[in-house]
Amino acid sequence: MSVRLQHTRNIGIMAHIDAGKTTTTERILYYTGINYKLGEVHDGTATMDYMVQEQERGITITSAATTVYWKYRNEDYKINIIDTPGHVDFTVEVERSLRVLDGAVALFCAVGGVEPQSETVWKQADKYKVPRISYINKLDRAGADYFRVIEQIREKLGANPIPLQIPIGEEEGFRGVIDLVLNKALIWDDEGLGATFQVVDIPEELRETASEYRLRLLEGAAEESEEMLEKYSSNPDLITAQDLQHIIRKATLEHRITPVICGASFKNKGVQPLLDAIVAYLPCPLDIPAVSGINPFTSKEENREASTTASFSALAFKITTDSYVGRIAFFRVYSGVLKSGELVLNTNTGKKERINRLFQVHANKHTSIDEIRAGDIGAAVGFKEIRTGDTLCDEKHPIQLENIVFPVPVIFMAIEPKTQDDVDRLTLSLRKLTEEDPTFTVRLDEETGQTLISGMGELHLEVLVDRLKREFKVECNTGTPQVAYKEAITAKSQYREVYKKQTGGRGRFADLLIEVSPADPGVHGLQFINEITGGNIPKEYIPGIQKGLTAAMMNGVLAGFAIDGVKVRLLDGSFHQVDSDSLAFEIAARLAFRSACKSAGPVLLEPVMRLDVATPEQYLGDITGDLNRRRAVLQAINPGIGYQTITARVPLSEMFGYVTTLRSISSGRATSSMEFSHYEQVPFEMSEEIIYKIKGYVEKY
Repeated sequence: MSVRLQHTRNIGIMAHIDAGKTTTTERILYYTGINYKLGEVHDGTATMDYMVQEQERGITITSAATTVYWKYRNEDYKINIIDTPGHVDFTVEVERSLRVLDGAVALFCAVGGVEPQSETVWKQADKYKVPRISYINKLDRAGADYFRVIEQIREKLGANPIPLQIPIGEEEGFRGVIDLVLNKALIWDDEGLGATFQVVDIPEELRETASEYRLRLLEGAAEESEEMLEKYSSNPDLITAQDLQHIIRKATLEHRITPVICGASFKNKGVQPLLDAIVAYLPCPLDIPAVSGINPFTSKEENREASTTASFSALAFKITTDSYVGRIAFFRVYSGVLKSGELVLNTNTGKKERINRLFQVHANKHTSIDEIRAGDIGAAVGFKEIRTGDTLCDEKHPIQLENIVFPVPVIFMAIEPKTQDDVDRLTLSLRKLTEEDPTFTVRLDEETGQTLISGMGELHLEVLVDRLKREFKVECNTGTPQVAYKEAITAKSQYREVYKKQTGGRGRFADLLIEVSPADPGVHGLQFINEITGGNIPKEYIPGIQKGLTAAMMNGVLAGFAIDGVKVRLLDGSFHQVDSDSLAFEIAARLAFRSACKSAGPVLLEPVMRLDVATPEQYLGDITGDLNRRRAVLQAINPGIGYQTITARVPLSEMFGYVTTLRSISSGRATSSMEFSHYEQVPFEMSEEIIYKIKGYVEKY
């Protein structure tokens, strides 16, 4: 068992959009023998981009899993790979993948370097403490600069990049790499799609550079142990390639260094050493600390070792819908063994689930298997209710693993079916999509009667509406995308609500005094403090009060947007022996909350985005002028080779249609990327205008 786990790698490939993640994965599939021909992103034949929308747009939308086998030092290794999207609208796919992976390959474009989404995925990997190696791709492109990208990794990401390879040749002349660990040059053959390469001596013109970087590598190794220091002091040549690999692996797993290698995946150069590096430096399930969770019955923390003899535990990290087999749950097994047909406990719902069939996944193809063991990633069908982030475990030894936290949607729009016959189908289809994507939400606006869908950006919603049409055969009309504003209070306010209702027979009575104020820093949602003493309100009514307050927060007092972060103190109250019940206090709490918020300085909050624009220098003035008109706050302008990168914070409400405007200003030569940063108070004059528009819109319907 331990040998099997030592030879298993669970890794993700992450990067900024267009850095070459899917192309690299396609080369891995080819060289490991999974595919007999190369798939290409640009002509829609990539195995991992199997969705129609991905093939049409040339981007990855959903993370795809596959399993490959690679021989390293005459031993076979199993590598479970998840190819993730690079576009910020689909960042949920990166988030949930990194939660269950042991290691990651961070890809960087040798021309673009560390780009905005590179920073985002790097922070996500930091959050989950995922060891990673860096692969600098596209060294065959004009403007490629390997050492500049290494410096950017150091400066922008705060990492400690250690080059293990040096490129041979630049741009179109790139033909191989110098392996500093082996102290040899690898030159790829032009024939055979890069399947073979020659191991030769280092070219004369690069020996001095290679010697300098190898010396740094040896010095670093010497600092790791007394034995290495002794070898280095007496004769550096005594430190073998295996010694170096052992030390690099140890430092990588301890998050002290990030090994850096390079290549040009599209030109079929550098992928085999990348596979070697994945096996040599990234962790196996045994290298990862035992997963910890809470026993739902005892509320005590428990650990699960990566062993088949331990009790079964797994985390469902993705739900998809297949037209043939129905709902599919992707999950990572942390301990134990799950056999096909077995019962498991879902600790999030408290219900038992029978897993009818198990699969090993290769993109959108599924191979039926009998069991999935600790350390593996697989898929299951035949369950009733499993959602993203649910813990599955042995019912006799329950455990609740840490859930996955997802970002909140920042944009919404109205949607309705084109025909009355599609109303039920639309509701069912939207429910399936929300199960798949936790950053996609659906709600019914009680005042207008409209169905509103929310997501992470315009592209996100556009793709989901396209999926409704193609996959679920539901034709829809959609409204203009709207900003998902929030509300907040800025002051303290008290209000006493006495709720009485008498309609003959038993009536309803509730009396409570609450104080509302802004929540403590970093707290979102309801911060409830019960200060009732002496039994003025019986304990059994307190949950009803909390329920009423939570419900009231969903619709703010200014324009009906959700209220973000409120501290509510329950100070006093009274009850009636006959007429009081939980529902009466729930209603009273809702009424009291709304009345208190009206006099607590309510304000409107808007989502502010981080915007990065890369532009040739001649368009810099026009672009910054346009951004100033959009209420942007410029934070930095960083020079590059032939272009400038602008970093700004700008309200989302000002950014609709920005890509088209940017193309127009720069003759199509500037590019931009945008991600959510934070919520900020809307200026008063604009707040009045927004509230007026919203209220007018509601009255219209």
